[in-house]
Amino acid sequence: MNRFAKALVLAAAAVTAAFPASAQHRADRQSLENPESFSMILLGDPQGYIKYDINQPLFELQTAWIADNIDNLNIKAVLCTGDLVEQNENLVMNRKMLNQTSREMWESVSRSFSRLDNRVPYIISCGNHDYGYRSSENGKTHFPDYFPVERNRSWYDCLAAVYPNRNGVESLENAAFLFNDPVWGQLLVVCNEFAPRDEVLAWTLGLINEDRFKDAKVIYITHSLLNERDAARTDNEPYNIKPANWGRQVWEKLIYPSRNIVLALCGHEGDTGDFEDSIAYRVDKNSSGRDVHQMMFNVQTLGGGWEGNGGDGWLRILEFMPDGSTISVRTYSPLFGISPSTRHLAHRNEPYDRFRMTIR
Repeated sequence: MNRFAKALVLAAAAVTAAFPASAQHRADRQSLENPESFSMILLGDPQGYIKYDINQPLFELQTAWIADNIDNLNIKAVLCTGDLVEQNENLVMNRKMLNQTSREMWESVSRSFSRLDNRVPYIISCGNHDYGYRSSENGKTHFPDYFPVERNRSWYDCLAAVYPNRNGVESLENAAFLFNDPVWGQLLVVCNEFAPRDEVLAWTLGLINEDRFKDAKVIYITHSLLNERDAARTDNEPYNIKPANWGRQVWEKLIYPSRNIVLALCGHEGDTGDFEDSIAYRVDKNSSGRDVHQMMFNVQTLGGGWEGNGGDGWLRILEFMPDGSTISVRTYSPLFGISPSTRHLAHRNEPYDRFRMTIR
């Protein structure tokens, strides 16, 4: 071996030593507070990421981050508040608010969630922008076309029930997913269509009252439930989709009379401004005197307003602690966390960003 060849071998060895064959060195790897916990990840409305091609990689970063953290965060499910796209079925682009056709948007959000297929269940409550042409002029949606149950085998073992959508098709728009934990027992996650019909609310109430779920803790997801800031319940919304129930009626007809809904999640509302304009939280007693925690999380304006980057990558980590009654909530952004130069911005620590809920 001549001196030049030896030099190449030594250089290659030095590179190998400097960069060992191991996992990527992540700037801000997340972990559970308690290694005996498990978690669920909450995603707000993705439409702001999806409506511009330049924003779409940010939502792919979120789902890639989730896929990368399934094991170390012991992620059991991903929950999404809906509005996957800006417009369900519109060929004419309004360049002041998007640069994608509806088909391109559906393909993009489907591609993002594909990172989770066959790895973890994701549960989506469709929003007003997922119906009609532009925004819920009717009950038509392409959601079942892009999210059939066969695409993600992780649904197979936990899908407990489905109910037909507004077009008479059984769809994951109205569905229940069952998770079992040695400490928490049965956790039943139920999602409903946007502005659910009376029959959907009746189906949901009947389902969670069945004997097989009588001891379950129910997490309920619907797109529209709370307003931002004051956490008042939504009502009399100006959408043509009919029949419909808004937040006030959903509370009165389903959540209040149920004995085992302990957590209700939604998105939909929000405004430009501070972080508080994108979230809401309240606790009320149901008819049995049990606390029902209600959380709105919709951060789509936080990356520069309605036509900004879609939400700065913010998501929430819901950690189910091993005491069987505490859910720890953290607000985190993998967009900021991916770089050492911005990781100090990746964690929000105000009282409304990081808190605990006690489930009794």
